Amino acid sequence: MDKEPKIIGVGGVFFKCKNPEKTRKWYGEQFGLATNDYGILFQTRSAIDSNKKQYLQWSTFSKKSTYMEGDFMINYRVQNIEGLIKKLRDSGVTILDEIETYDYGKFVHVLDPEGNKLELWEPIDEVFTAQYEHDANY
Repeated sequence: MDKEPKIIGVGGVFFKCKNPEKTRKWYGEQFGLATNDYGILFQTRSAIDSNKKQYLQWSTFSKKSTYMEGDFMINYRVQNIEGLIKKLRDSGVTILDEIETYDYGKFVHVLDPEGNKLELWEPIDEVFTAQYEHDANY
């Protein structure tokens, strides 16, 4: 499998709102989406390997949240996050934090040329399969 350090898709869309819980509930009721405390988990298939399930997280945040610099943040799915951070650092890109590892993947934040905070995620999609199936049957 190709492990070139690069973005391979979108992993999440996050936005601030006045009432995150009410907004999540509205999206669930109006569009028939299975919501949870984090938002909505969309299951897709990998363009590289159509047998592989992958996920996109859609989440609401409070207007007071400091997790994002602006009102929106995109999370990009990446492969070889360590190699990508080295490449970005060598190119002069601002790296905001160190890579953090969780049971569902690795994360790091960078700034684009306009100062927008981006989240990079090297996922472990298998962790989300049980959650997705639970939410879909909710």
